[in-house]
Amino acid sequence: MDTVADTAHSSLSGVARVLVHAGKLSVKSAEDLVRSAKEQKRSFIAAVLSAGAVQPADLAHTLSSVLAMPLLDLASVDPQKLPRNVIDNKLAAQYQVLVLGKRGNRIFIGGADPTDQEAAERIKFATQLTPEWVVVEHDKLIKLVDAASTGAGEALEALAGGDFEFDVTEEDATAQESADVTQEVEDAPVVRFLQKMLIDAINARASDLHFEPFEYHYRVRFRIDGELREITQPPIAIKDKLASRIKVISRMDIAEKRVPQDGRMKLKFGNKAIDFRVSTLPTLFGEKVVIRILDASSAKVGIEALGYEKEEKERLMDAVKRPYGMVLVTGPTGSGKTVSLYTCLNILNQPGVNISTVEDPAEINLPGINQVNVNDKAGMNFSVALKAFLRQDPDVIMVGEIRDLDTADIAIKAAQTGHMVMSTLHTNDAPTTLTRLMNMGVAPFNIASSVILITAQRLARRLCEVCKKPADYPREALLKAGFKEGDLDGIWKPYRAVGCSACNNGYKGRVGIYQVMPISEEIQRIILTSGNAMDIATQAKKDGVRDLRESGLVKVRAGVTTLEEVISVTNE
Repeated sequence: MDTVADTAHSSLSGVARVLVHAGKLSVKSAEDLVRSAKEQKRSFIAAVLSAGAVQPADLAHTLSSVLAMPLLDLASVDPQKLPRNVIDNKLAAQYQVLVLGKRGNRIFIGGADPTDQEAAERIKFATQLTPEWVVVEHDKLIKLVDAASTGAGEALEALAGGDFEFDVTEEDATAQESADVTQEVEDAPVVRFLQKMLIDAINARASDLHFEPFEYHYRVRFRIDGELREITQPPIAIKDKLASRIKVISRMDIAEKRVPQDGRMKLKFGNKAIDFRVSTLPTLFGEKVVIRILDASSAKVGIEALGYEKEEKERLMDAVKRPYGMVLVTGPTGSGKTVSLYTCLNILNQPGVNISTVEDPAEINLPGINQVNVNDKAGMNFSVALKAFLRQDPDVIMVGEIRDLDTADIAIKAAQTGHMVMSTLHTNDAPTTLTRLMNMGVAPFNIASSVILITAQRLARRLCEVCKKPADYPREALLKAGFKEGDLDGIWKPYRAVGCSACNNGYKGRVGIYQVMPISEEIQRIILTSGNAMDIATQAKKDGVRDLRESGLVKVRAGVTTLEEVISVTNE
């Protein structure tokens, strides 16, 4: 192609240069045909063939020879055996291409103009596959493309094929009925792209999808096992259409682009329904959209699957099954607090138990539990909802987060008056949670008489069972990490991450690391005397409570995760 570029006239490109280089056209004839094609708003190939300057078969052979691309005679192809619904028929007609087949991540495209980069980019975006051109004769191609074209209704029906569909409310249905069908077909690549990203995220066990616009590019990232990974960079031109599509499905205001919005949508994936929480944020170059995947089945996996050690699980279950008191789950954002709380609620969710929750917003839908969303604009905040709950004869109350003194006071009073209350706080470990409540203004007596257990937690990546291998760490490194001399008895070995086709860089899934601290009588005395977090931590250690680092090292010893991962997530 460098030779073609050097010998052809600088004003020519693509097929015109190839034909000039091959001696099929003079530079002047090529320039005249390029000008004619622009004036008549048609392709250069159509102009060349209609002028009789080159015959279709000669053109195809020339392109195949000069560009070193395969040549296919479409007369030998059975149209019924060609793949269907791989790309939108309107897109195929617009760029005059035909899908010949797929293999792995490649898609074979039959076209008379294999130099058409715009067509290649559009096809790559629409299919998320790498196009490979096969040169075909223009006249035979047009007949097959025309025969394959369908009406707008059929094209839309094809879009909804497979086991993938969105739940649509009555309002959405009305809006869709009034939408322009032609516009829907034109936006088909955006629809397909969004569907593919959501399905890929689910299959990759991602927790979040990030759609991020920048000045010169557009980026899609998934958060998989706690790590953000770039997945693709689609054309920047789709950023507004994609944001609008997501906002319509999530029942947001598509005309409002100046302020953040929140919404929800539901996806039916085979027999499984998955909820998504959607958040938009105006940035310098467009709206960033983050979609969180809320899989209700994660709350039903059982407490054993969360990674609690035997004694930790027993302490937690003893606390949540008590008739009254407060259980707090603490940790940073993304540490799995909601899943832990909902796992406990799912255990308590029996016909004879009245459970109410207030969250901002409710992330996981559990049948049998009365769930309330915070709505600050309407005056429905945590404290208002809690006051209402107390008039609803509750047995168990779950507060999404204790943020202020008013909410903390009402929750503590509920725990003191015969209700089991569960909630979360953003603190680093269990002992500092108690001092955080005191700093909020909660009376030490109320804390000591209501809080019965605090769990601090982190999520560490779980080693892949297929490829993990023993690691040789220096003894000094293990001791520095927190292991004791007695732990290094030689009967166990730590493992390291390797990486294989079944995992992500040696890890697959995540496991919880927990500090489960019951409030003993000694800790109550420290609270009543306004002791600090260090005093509480010292007493918790005497009571046999492992801190987060020690709990993580138990997972290392068991071969569940790596030493590096534990150090990373517990390095305060």
